[in-house]
Amino acid sequence: MSWAVPELFRVLDLTGVFANALLGGAVARAFRFDLVGFSVLAIVSGLGGGIIRDTLLQAGPPVALTDYRYLTVALIGAVVAFAVRFEGRGWDRVFPYVDALALGCWAAAGAQKTLGVGLGWLPAIGLGAVTAVGGGAIRDVAVGRIPTIFGGNTLYASCALIASATLVVMQAAGQPTIALIAATVVGAALCLLARRRGWMLPEEVVWRRPRRRRGR
Repeated sequence: MSWAVPELFRVLDLTGVFANALLGGAVARAFRFDLVGFSVLAIVSGLGGGIIRDTLLQAGPPVALTDYRYLTVALIGAVVAFAVRFEGRGWDRVFPYVDALALGCWAAAGAQKTLGVGLGWLPAIGLGAVTAVGGGAIRDVAVGRIPTIFGGNTLYASCALIASATLVVMQAAGQPTIALIAATVVGAALCLLARRRGWMLPEEVVWRRPRRRRGR
């Protein structure tokens, strides 16, 4: 099934672009931006992580700048988000799945591309996570918010790291196509499960000094 890897990779990558573009559009609506604001946040959210990944890999220009499908898909996401009001109970129910799908797709695609240029397992895990969360972090900074991946929220970057590690392990076992699918499913499922169960990393470790006993 190795012949299907490039096609599946492209599908997952573009799915992540569209999903994150919708999320960027949802943020633009919350801040009452116009169509330009929607487009900018959709592009930043949908393409930022991949551009960071490709720049660090130094394997040619970022694919978002050479393959017009990426920018087109991001702009379609912006128009959809501008035309459709993503709010209310319906959006609250759909949002976690869109967010989880984007994370799973991009963690898998980012790790796979890193391995494809000849780098090892550790860079693959790291850049898989960067691909998944980089665009969202830039989007948050653009609107003056602290990036949500820095804490105070349910597990997100951790899910991307686990998804990327899943791809590395499966690809090492000689199953590249299954690796992409498995990593996407693992990342999305963990993201949804963490949101439902409220799993969070500890914010800090507080060391308590032992109390001294008073002498009698």
